[in-house]
Amino acid sequence: MRVVIQRVTEASVSIDGKIKDSIHKGLVILIGIEKADNQEDIDWLVHKIKNLRIFNDENGMMNKSLTDIKGEVLIISQFTLHAKTKKGHRPSYIHAAKPEVAIPLYESFVNTFKNQINTKVATGNFGAMMDITLTNHGPVTILIDTKNKE
Repeated sequence: MRVVIQRVTEASVSIDGKIKDSIHKGLVILIGIEKADNQEDIDWLVHKIKNLRIFNDENGMMNKSLTDIKGEVLIISQFTLHAKTKKGHRPSYIHAAKPEVAIPLYESFVNTFKNQINTKVATGNFGAMMDITLTNHGPVTILIDTKNKE
């Protein structure tokens, strides 16, 4: 699994011009799922993300986690995170999981987050054409790949 995490003051996801969901202070998580991913990746990733100390404390230092600030989360599926661009100019998505594998893992990722934090967990619709609006605070943007845990 590969994620792009953005610290935000607000964010929303729209489908067909209508806002489906929105959050206030917290994280936007763009998640790409590949064929080899499993529940172990989900558990590790959720634990890592909710405990990342990327929110400012009273001294302006990044010492607080999503859990500490009771931040909200917007999770968006994004298979393009697995784009391979080594050859030519058209990205290849050969490592991205097909929907029959990716949808259950995406849903498990969302549910694992919901079970581990006591704040809002918002989502888009898997596979839909979505417009994401956000205010990236900092800006703070972090990439995590479960295949590079060490």
